[in-house]
Amino acid sequence: MNYLKLFSPATVANVSCGFDSLGFAVDTVGDEMTFTKTKEKGVKITAISGANLSYNVDENAASAVVKKILNEANADFGVSLTISKGYAPGSGLGSSAASAAGAAFGSNQLLGNIYTKLELVKFAMFGEEVACGSQIADNVAAAIYGGFVLIRSYEPLEIIKLPVPKELRLVAIHPQVEVKTKDARAVLPAKIDLKDAITQWANVGGLISGLYSEDYQLISNSLVDIIVEPYRKKLIPHFDEVKNAAIKSGALGAGISGSGPTIFALCKGDEDAKKVHSAINKSYKKTGIEFTLFTSKINEKGIKILESN
Repeated sequence: MNYLKLFSPATVANVSCGFDSLGFAVDTVGDEMTFTKTKEKGVKITAISGANLSYNVDENAASAVVKKILNEANADFGVSLTISKGYAPGSGLGSSAASAAGAAFGSNQLLGNIYTKLELVKFAMFGEEVACGSQIADNVAAAIYGGFVLIRSYEPLEIIKLPVPKELRLVAIHPQVEVKTKDARAVLPAKIDLKDAITQWANVGGLISGLYSEDYQLISNSLVDIIVEPYRKKLIPHFDEVKNAAIKSGALGAGISGSGPTIFALCKGDEDAKKVHSAINKSYKKTGIEFTLFTSKINEKGIKILESN
């Protein structure tokens, strides 16, 4: 393979109760990237659209990953890279993760698919470190594996792909406000009560059990975050109004996507998703804050090849 174009999906991380350990891939929103083999070794970004990102190979999450994976594989070729961002960085939908995961996947295709998905996640985590200073796996793993993923362990890295109930739908709103990951981390408590920890563990177990059994009521009962959300929601204007509107209109649950400001709601079926979409739209229009709103199925395949030769 000498050329490919791919779609790398947006992702929702944490999924309420699963802070830094759960994530899932989005079907309708993501980045498009192209990879072209060059005779000259090294990496070059030839075009970026949709966001103001660095062309510096070592500062851009995507090119940094391509450079690392080519060096590790001792490749005898280089890569010319283009990035078309389908959504804004800082949205809470894994923007840097889409770039980093897409970069790992695309480079691996040009190398003849020599690395496993788990190894690709490790490369993509390096891109996350370049972008935001931490090697977090929940977003990049969801993009690479598709569907829901559980990061069971970081040392050693262990990723479990979880099933996706066929009627599960996502509605997400991205208010046009900025929430820096650093600030979202800073507001979190240094210690938590054992009682709260037990409740949170039980919710994670319940959510995973609900995914396996397609028990939508159990999923709904488990989409509760009593540890992170109470602190982070203060950074997102009108969070409670959106969450309440979503749940009253039929959502299984709602919460903060990643570190925000995007708010996600999970629903059963297309009809409930339409109702939730309408209710959130009506609720946020009153605020005077610009926003984008979309509905999506869960992307079960992750990164998709659009063209190749």
